[in-house]
Amino acid sequence: MLIRNATLADGRRRDVRIEGERIDAVARRLSIAGDEAERNGQGGTRPAGKENEGGTRGGETVVNATGKLLLPGMIDVHVHAREPGFPWKETWESLGKSAAAGGVTTVVDQPNTDPPTINGEAFDAKTDLAERSLVDYGINGGVTTEWNPDELLKRPLFALGEAFLADSTGEMGIDAELFERAVREANDRGIAVTVHAEDASLFDEDARDRDDPDAWSAFRTAEAEVEAIERACAVGDRLGARLHIAHTSTPEGIDRAGEHGMTCEVTPHHLFLSRADLDGLGTYGRMNPPLRRETRRRAVFERVADGTVDVIATDHAPHTRAEKEEGSVWDAPSGVPGVETALPLLLAAARRGELSYERVRDLTATNPASVFDLPRKGRIEAEKHADLVLVDPDAGSEIRGQDLHSKAGWTPFEGFDGVFPEWTMVRGRVVYEPAGIDGDGSEGDSGGERFGEASGENVRQ
Repeated sequence: MLIRNATLADGRRRDVRIEGERIDAVARRLSIAGDEAERNGQGGTRPAGKENEGGTRGGETVVNATGKLLLPGMIDVHVHAREPGFPWKETWESLGKSAAAGGVTTVVDQPNTDPPTINGEAFDAKTDLAERSLVDYGINGGVTTEWNPDELLKRPLFALGEAFLADSTGEMGIDAELFERAVREANDRGIAVTVHAEDASLFDEDARDRDDPDAWSAFRTAEAEVEAIERACAVGDRLGARLHIAHTSTPEGIDRAGEHGMTCEVTPHHLFLSRADLDGLGTYGRMNPPLRRETRRRAVFERVADGTVDVIATDHAPHTRAEKEEGSVWDAPSGVPGVETALPLLLAAARRGELSYERVRDLTATNPASVFDLPRKGRIEAEKHADLVLVDPDAGSEIRGQDLHSKAGWTPFEGFDGVFPEWTMVRGRVVYEPAGIDGDGSEGDSGGERFGEASGENVRQ
């Protein structure tokens, strides 16, 4: 495939040729297959009348991308596929469709499934399920008092964690001694550790007397996150270990991680939502860590925009409507879906001038690939995997839960503006297109959408 005249995140216009699973060349001008005069973009002039070509010429599919933005696919290093154990919430098939439709080409699953991913057998069983994914994947290993590091750490893990320093969905919270042991064992094997940093001893028990939507945010305090990040980073410093702090929701926590030389991620819900939104969200707005005050949200956004934050990751944690609406905020499960809306929300913010497109690229692709050592992903360069997303930056649309592909069927971003892909490609295969350019998409789904066949691979193998 030859993609003609695409605009890259830095504003350069380039042709991009794809051969098999990889990007073969990126240049100002590349010839169509069989046209030796322009081979590899070395000199020459594009033949007259070919500026707007598309379709297939000389055996090569040609895509006219004039006016379109070409990005490396998003690497979402924090999702919850919910399988095994909770297939009514999400499956690897539905997760893959939701990811592809949102421009995500790699997802990384967390260990709090049933059974949890804490030994070799559980990892192998999850791998069998993950092979049904439409996009590439990584699988994180978990830590509990019953984990088996000798088995688990020999498997092709993406990372160890999220290691829960306070209970969340799955009740996998661990104490400081076990956390330090886990960090040491992972570090000895060169495996990164991701951390869910909250200190339950700093939760505000007085908030339990409340039943309003804001009570959960009042209960799981900002201080609980900040202090847990400090303690986790101190362990990392002492052991010389790489830690990645998951879903940082406070500017203070982001700053603490940076001061210790650790990396961190921010979720779209902590970037675009705050406690001011909870009256409208109700129990749908419960997640861990919770939403923060608007002043903190703005400060987090500033750190995302200025380069302080390393990664945007969704913490995609789907639950059904019935589960989220069951009882009060104290009864509802924690978590919101987000894998399909993250990149569209960021692109809409870039269109408004709140972020640069280069920053969106770095947060979603280049930095995750660097932080987690994925040398074939995250950049539009020769020899990289052809994980690509083509978008029209001027074609915004309203986000609606009923249009998304997660089994959850809802979104906390209902009514927000998003810029969705025209197509998504994983290792050279078009796996999603909403209404169809010519490509490798396979049989249709309803509404004119086309999805490819499941072909996801473990990025560590």
